[in-house]
Amino acid sequence: MSAERRARVLRAIVEDYVSTQDPVGSKALVERHKLDVSPATVRNDMAQLEREGLIVQPHASAGRVPTDKGYREFVDHIEELNPLSPAERRAIATVLEGPIDLDSIVDRSVRLLAQLTHQVAVMQYPALSSARVRHVELVELGPSRCLAVLITDEGRVEQRIVDVSPPPGAERAPEREFLDGIARVKHRVNELLDGALVNHVGRQLRGLERTLPAADAELARSVALVLEDIARGSREERVVMAGTANLARAGRDFGESIGPLLEAFEEQVVLLRLLASMADDAQEVSVRIGEENAHRSFATSSVISTGYGSDTDSGARIAVLGPTRMDYPGTIAAVRSVAKYVTDALERRR
Repeated sequence: MSAERRARVLRAIVEDYVSTQDPVGSKALVERHKLDVSPATVRNDMAQLEREGLIVQPHASAGRVPTDKGYREFVDHIEELNPLSPAERRAIATVLEGPIDLDSIVDRSVRLLAQLTHQVAVMQYPALSSARVRHVELVELGPSRCLAVLITDEGRVEQRIVDVSPPPGAERAPEREFLDGIARVKHRVNELLDGALVNHVGRQLRGLERTLPAADAELARSVALVLEDIARGSREERVVMAGTANLARAGRDFGESIGPLLEAFEEQVVLLRLLASMADDAQEVSVRIGEENAHRSFATSSVISTGYGSDTDSGARIAVLGPTRMDYPGTIAAVRSVAKYVTDALERRR
């Protein structure tokens, strides 16, 4: 029974400290949480929790605050997540409804998650190793120039200008012929790329010019090179962030470590490595607390992340980063819910 009571005391200390940011005393615990024991008994429990390294007394005359180990114990034994309110669920559905592209989904989702949690939200673009080509559009922009637009099944849209230089000594094709050439090249490109992996665009278009009339050869070569460049560039991993201003409101929690933390945010590779390491965790929602984060800049932070999208190989994750003094049940619920809505929104676009 004493072990169960100590677990209740630890849970109460975490909840009160997260709520008030003040060290928690035994008398306050008894009054607020109706523990049905005396303050002296709670003090004994707190002393035992302190010996186990789960709480610490920051000052001689102060109450106790949780340690990283204490937060971990609390998170590992969360029995019930704080459900999102109907208004919050409606807000998520409204933000992510309608025919929006991947860039809009990412931007809206990361901003929404930052607003729901009052922390920093981070969202990783899905890796395009498993994305497929939905359609390629070629739009004439003038003599010997067109716009190539590649659209993936995830709704990602990439575009580049294609400049077509005629062979030495040859004249530019008349406008009508150029338009007809664009139509023929576009038709053939979509035949070759329909449902193809983005990673295979270059391979699929190799020798494209030999499958078309000689008059279209230069245009076909130029379009193939540009589309291959789009595919190569779109494989770069990217993250989007929102809510960094929330760090200022939690400045007391971070202390002097907020400077290195902000510097780490500027280096996307650091965030990408952090998210990649969390992808290896077995849990649906991964939680890293304080020193559990490998990068020292995050030693006073907690990171909560989960994957999104139906493709488990996409490597896409969404996360919240904040101080270790965090509403873990509410934040875990928000991260999981937004990830589910994002997955549904991406599926509707396929």
